[in-house]
Amino acid sequence: MVEKGYTPRYEHALATLKELPYGKWREYDAEDSVRFYALRLHDVSMIKSSPQKIIAQATDWRFLNALKKELKG
Repeated sequence: MVEKGYTPRYEHALATLKELPYGKWREYDAEDSVRFYALRLHDVSMIKSSPQKIIAQATDWRFLNALKKELKG
């Protein structure tokens, strides 16, 4: 990150990477996350579709479900 110029200080980059909760995504419900952000975008008129419509038409959870199942075993 320092070599590419994203941050000038190695210590800051190291501290940030150590504090990132990489394993937390397994605890989150992807459908709830999409619903939450779609609702926020709908509230500020950035999207016209309802969160339910977006989830029904634009999401496919098969890959994520297979990945979660594979990582459990």
